[in-house]
Amino acid sequence: MEKEEKGKNSIGGIKGVVKEIVNVLIYLAIVFVLTYLVVEYVGQRTVVSGSSMESTLSDGDNLIVDKLSYRFKEPERFDIIVFKFQHEENTYYIKRIIGLPGETVEIDDNGVIYIDGDELEESYGNEVMLDAGLAEGGFLLGEDEYFVLGDNRNGSSDSRDPSVAAVTKDSILGRAWVRIWPLTKFEVLQHQ
Repeated sequence: MEKEEKGKNSIGGIKGVVKEIVNVLIYLAIVFVLTYLVVEYVGQRTVVSGSSMESTLSDGDNLIVDKLSYRFKEPERFDIIVFKFQHEENTYYIKRIIGLPGETVEIDDNGVIYIDGDELEESYGNEVMLDAGLAEGGFLLGEDEYFVLGDNRNGSSDSRDPSVAAVTKDSILGRAWVRIWPLTKFEVLQHQ
């Protein structure tokens, strides 16, 4: 009898261990799925590379990109967005929206920006633009296109450059939301 009970205890012990392993695996699967959903649909960390958004964002700044907002509302003028660069796999740019769908963006010889013939009141550029690029003489945006500029206007590859040109809505990853690193510059980013 004693041997029979000892066998039952070891079988019960094995069942308990197996049950615990299954519980841990289910927990890990749930954490993995939730993490995937958050990164895919809600927010994603990205690192700024380069100086095209100086002095708003600096090389090495770590940001959280809000991937959810544009599912419910349209991008707005002056939003800082992250978008896929159409000519290179896994390359993303971060710029500020200046022109909205259907508008004509023009930059004159003095670096002044005009939207549909009216001067744009903005103070994001660090200096006078030296090259109007594609916006010289006017750049008409399509129904889902945006004209973007870096805040470091003379050190940015943006919609003035034919390799970037207009940014389509489906190429926008999301809106820069929070700077999380360096900690001394932690802030929710202002867009307007």
